[in-house]
Amino acid sequence: MTVPIKILIVFGTRPEAIKCFPLVHALDADPHFDGRVCVSGQHREMLDQVLQIAGIVPHHDLDLMRPDQTLDSLSASLLTGIGRVLDSEKPDWVVVQGDTATAMAGALAAYYRKIPVAHVEAGLRSGNIHHPWPEEVNRKIIGSFASLHFAPTETAAAALRRENVDPAIIHTTGNTVIDALHWVTARIAQEPQLAAGLREIEQRFAGKRIVGMTSHRRENLGEGMEAIASAVRRLADRPDVAVIFPVHLNPNVRAVMNQRLAGLDNVALIEPLDYPHFARLLAISTLMLTDSGGVQEEAPALGKPVLVMRETSERPEGVEAGTAKLVGTDADRIVVETVRLLDDPAAYEAMARAHNPFGDGHSATRIVKLLAARLGRSSIAPKADVFEADGANDGA
Repeated sequence: MTVPIKILIVFGTRPEAIKCFPLVHALDADPHFDGRVCVSGQHREMLDQVLQIAGIVPHHDLDLMRPDQTLDSLSASLLTGIGRVLDSEKPDWVVVQGDTATAMAGALAAYYRKIPVAHVEAGLRSGNIHHPWPEEVNRKIIGSFASLHFAPTETAAAALRRENVDPAIIHTTGNTVIDALHWVTARIAQEPQLAAGLREIEQRFAGKRIVGMTSHRRENLGEGMEAIASAVRRLADRPDVAVIFPVHLNPNVRAVMNQRLAGLDNVALIEPLDYPHFARLLAISTLMLTDSGGVQEEAPALGKPVLVMRETSERPEGVEAGTAKLVGTDADRIVVETVRLLDDPAAYEAMARAHNPFGDGHSATRIVKLLAARLGRSSIAPKADVFEADGANDGA
């Protein structure tokens, strides 16, 4: 009997967990693989919520979250903690996702042991090492030595080729976040109680157009966050608009938003949502205001326009496709662009109906097939069943 290939998937934040659980499920369903999960606990409560809904019990939980820890102390703990797991598990491959400190340290720890790394959601680039910070550099570090790059779009694949990554190890797969969104949406349809916690707010804001919102990025802390709060306050003056804002746990975000927005009739400042409730927020919102990367991918899958409160994005495909628009953190611009979508049906429909370039819900299956083909456990060619958006294919 052939020994399964041991794959260690390393992640630690809520967005990583959302994007990794479809891959964990796909590996568990394939007898070619022995999938193992290591979580860093870079996020804690938010991470655990996703693990619970996805039915994943980690094999290793480093539980590294500490209040106000610095990036260097976090990175050091991640590197040594994941290193110990690698020495214990001795996996054949390590899989990391995206751009977090966990992903960067997990990949680096594997590299130090000459264990090949597969990078999911590879190739995203903003072109500015300080926006997003430190995520842009984290991605570039992983991209410099990964053995397989699973790019979500052709734009991301092209960015890797420009950095002289061997085209034979780049594959365009779509983004697993769309797999996760389809999965949880189907679960909610079967079990509505999974997202019942928003019913009271939905009733409170019945008849109003809901603007869903997230904001937490480090580069927006301070003046940027103050300007965002000012814009939301002005939007909430409209009687036909309500803002639902799950406020990030970062105290630097909470202090600003509680001071500027608490008590407003048309603003609901709520605790961070678990994944089913966040999917429900996407579904009931007219549009999304966000500085998050993942929301730029998720909202268009449900036909929701996205206004991105950042000056740059490592996901330019959404902007190019028309599903997202960069509005920065200038309060006047945020208000103008939001009002335009609320009051101009043609402008709204142009964004709502634009093609979502980020995936079709089958990315995890493609990644597992490509891993199996690469490792000689499948008869398919590595280019088979590759995600195509507007005719794009992988670079292999």
